[in-house]
Amino acid sequence: MDIAAQSADILANLHLIRQRIAAAAAKAGRSATDIQLLLATKTVAAENIKVAADAGATLLGENKVQELKEKDYLLGTLPVQRHFIGHLQTNKIKDVLKYVTCIQSVDRQELAEKLDSRLQYEKRTMDVFVQVNTSFEESKFGVHPDEAIRLLEQVKSYGTLQVKGLMTIGLFDADPEKVRPSFRLLREIRDTAIQQKLLSPDAAHLSMGMSGDLETAIEEGATIIRVGTAVFGKRQYPDSYYWNEQGQ
Repeated sequence: MDIAAQSADILANLHLIRQRIAAAAAKAGRSATDIQLLLATKTVAAENIKVAADAGATLLGENKVQELKEKDYLLGTLPVQRHFIGHLQTNKIKDVLKYVTCIQSVDRQELAEKLDSRLQYEKRTMDVFVQVNTSFEESKFGVHPDEAIRLLEQVKSYGTLQVKGLMTIGLFDADPEKVRPSFRLLREIRDTAIQQKLLSPDAAHLSMGMSGDLETAIEEGATIIRVGTAVFGKRQYPDSYYWNEQGQ
């Protein structure tokens, strides 16, 4: 496919995703303006990401530190926000902090502690989300739901970490009703955190839902939808590749 055709496909797909978000929000009695679209850009070429960014999709999510580095020559010149949404090994903290404005995958105290240490050294702060494994799958990262409130308390004790909400990957299943409990549980944890004043209502995002289940996620309260394949096309590797700890 030539570059012009590829760009046209990306723009058409982006339009369709925005329509899906608006329709799902209306059905749920919500405003589409309360839901942010984050483009999951794993394996996507920087030039293709720029096409979407130029069309107003300026919130990006990357899973691998190496891809952040490789794409920075172009994305670093654009008015975009880059979030890290993959599993983060502590030895990659220094590298990831060079490129992102938010880390959505804080899933253990050790990571929070080492992030705080590095951020203190750099005299800066970082927005973070606590990642929760609401599908209870051993293959997924994220704190166990029963430990999520405790981890939130721990993360909030570090002055450099600004907790903005919760994130989950959710169950990989074609049936949205099987996925729904994963999203509902994250919302319930968020609501408990608000009640306990661990999250403020205006900083209590729910990052959940992807290309195949965004409608269900919006019904359950998602404020950030992570979409990749529905905009950029099918990837070379399966989803499991991107959530693997190795190579981060």
